[in-house]
Amino acid sequence: MKITHVLSQIVELPADEPLADGPQVPGATRPFVLIKIATADGAEGIGVTFFGAAMTRTLKQAVDDLGALMIGMDALATERIAQKLRDACSSAGPQGVFTLAISALDTALWDIKGRHLGQPVAKLLGGHRDKVPAYASGALMRQFTLKEVETAGRKLVDRGWKAMKTQLALPGHTTPEIEVNRIKVLREVIGPDIQLMCDINQRWTTYQAVDIGKRVEPYNLHWLEDVTRADDFQGLATVTAALKTPIAGGEYVWGIEPFRQMLERRSVDIAMIDLVRVGGITQWMKVAGMAEAFNIPVVSHLIPEVHVHLIAAIPNGEIVEYMPWCRNLFEAPPIPVNGEMTVPTSPGLGLAFTRAFDQGFRKA
Repeated sequence: MKITHVLSQIVELPADEPLADGPQVPGATRPFVLIKIATADGAEGIGVTFFGAAMTRTLKQAVDDLGALMIGMDALATERIAQKLRDACSSAGPQGVFTLAISALDTALWDIKGRHLGQPVAKLLGGHRDKVPAYASGALMRQFTLKEVETAGRKLVDRGWKAMKTQLALPGHTTPEIEVNRIKVLREVIGPDIQLMCDINQRWTTYQAVDIGKRVEPYNLHWLEDVTRADDFQGLATVTAALKTPIAGGEYVWGIEPFRQMLERRSVDIAMIDLVRVGGITQWMKVAGMAEAFNIPVVSHLIPEVHVHLIAAIPNGEIVEYMPWCRNLFEAPPIPVNGEMTVPTSPGLGLAFTRAFDQGFRKA
């Protein structure tokens, strides 16, 4: 299955919030780099990457440059391809644009492998479950007013969500009392039985994380996420040891090696693996295996349309983050129903870009 073409294009989607009809920023968009890999026997696979922001064109160029190195190689030899790309870019990795680019290529190769073998990627990777829980993400953001968060929380419950995530480390004037009150009010709105997660996005010091973390313990958070700097493994371990609430982290680290540091130091109770920052499906699965060895559950970050396969494949997969940034890239993507996602049964990822985006590869 020799690779003959690697095509890419940049697309932008509106930065909307459809889960609870949240506030919109007029004209705001999210840029993505879409890729398609084709083989000599007609097989194709697709992938997505982002986080390029102002460097999205640079990210696309990185995809194109790495893709050129794959021409003529066997599309099923994912490890061989990854090693060649790492060797070619050894002075430019492992963080940053290189990893963002290789992740999309690796994902597309797994899509090809599944299509070639006639199996969903979830089954190729282990096939532990056919359905997985999902939580609503992006509808309870820190920049929203407390009233907006209350309204969104009620809507999410009414729409069947059993789990959802909010944020603390509020913008502008804030105090521990204001932070705790936000959780108190939201818990009262959604009730005691809804799983409520809370993301800090690395905005607290270790001291703040312990202080405010203890204050919110009565409100039964399912986890606190990225409470301080992602590379402060000892600081995270201090917070994890001090709090009853589980600590989740990992979305901000690059590749697989930082996860070894996190796991060995007991920095987190829950490993959150980001598909594009870890380097694709191949690397994602290696981290999941490491986490299992430490009896640590794994959760996903963004791209639920792909992550549904990965969380379903492994025994320690806990829940999929459903933030629908990518949903409108695809025809008939998997969508949660009452807080649960069903793994696609079609071969590969079971995904196809919309007709408009698919046609864009011919114009790119």
